[in-house]
Amino acid sequence: MSKSNEPQKPIRAGITHGDINGIGYEIIIKTLSEPYMLDFCIPIVYGTSKVASYHKKTMGNIEFNFNLVKKAENAVPHRTNIVNVTYDDVKVELGKSTQIAGELAYLALENAVEDLKTDQIDLLVTAPINKKNIQSAEFKFSGHTEYLASRFDSPNYMMLMISNKLKIGLVTEHLALSDVASHITTELMINRLNIFNASLVMDFGISKPRIAVLGLNPHSGDDGFIGNEEKNIISPVINQLKDEGMLVYGPYPSDGFFGSNEWTKFDGILAMYHDQGLIPFKCLSFNDGVNFTAGLPIIRTSPVHGTAYDIAGKNMASPDSFRNAVFLAIDIFKNRRMFAELNSNPLKFADKEKDKGEN
Repeated sequence: MSKSNEPQKPIRAGITHGDINGIGYEIIIKTLSEPYMLDFCIPIVYGTSKVASYHKKTMGNIEFNFNLVKKAENAVPHRTNIVNVTYDDVKVELGKSTQIAGELAYLALENAVEDLKTDQIDLLVTAPINKKNIQSAEFKFSGHTEYLASRFDSPNYMMLMISNKLKIGLVTEHLALSDVASHITTELMINRLNIFNASLVMDFGISKPRIAVLGLNPHSGDDGFIGNEEKNIISPVINQLKDEGMLVYGPYPSDGFFGSNEWTKFDGILAMYHDQGLIPFKCLSFNDGVNFTAGLPIIRTSPVHGTAYDIAGKNMASPDSFRNAVFLAIDIFKNRRMFAELNSNPLKFADKEKDKGEN
């Protein structure tokens, strides 16, 4: 029997509990309490069963139970499994940033990464952390993205914001606005566009993605009158990659681009800095958006919101973004598997392209 005809194994979805004083467990429980979720994957939560029980009690009479396993390899299909990262009694202080919350967030992440490395899970969905209280001798990163890039020796990565409406990538990420212009270089632009294009092909199954690039300055610099970055860096990179066959266009002034619905004509949009990309994204996709780290050898997604301390324990958190993060990770896993199969079989790839042309 050929490998492609073998029955596919259930997808093992690793989930980290994030900050125990935030809404992490609430959105995890609300998401995984839907019976149909267990048809798509085997959920394996890295956390603590005692803290999970505490949060479940704050949610009223919800019908939900964790299946406690010692290791991910013991996870049971059609059940929501939990691996304890500690057996100690832990004090939950809803809505507060505490040292133990940061320590447990790191422990969950570290355990999940080790299981990713040893093929005990297939993908990772991370509940929100507090980027300050997680800092320690072991974790000196600005967030999940940088930590995972380090652990998997992946210098070429980028944050993508994904929804059913749009996909936005960032040239610079968590950087002070005053430092953005000096970081926009030819090398970085080419790097980001190559990662973005490759991800749209491999992770999202778009064979010839169209990518729009936003300008840095108002009116995209007005031909150098307001700023020179478009003229000296951004436009030359776009032209170079066009010559190499990439379908990349711009630079577009951000205000007119989103105000005129021009964004609907593209498969991906590359923004120059954090708020330029995330403000329109969250205006259009706040409830259903997902954060995805492109360029890594592993699959990691997360909701677009934070710990939401202000509503922790009040049973008010929407699970939509987290649920979509789980579904997106599963879809990307399947797309990567199909991409690998197609590229290992040229005849199958040719048939797929022929079918697209006929349609």
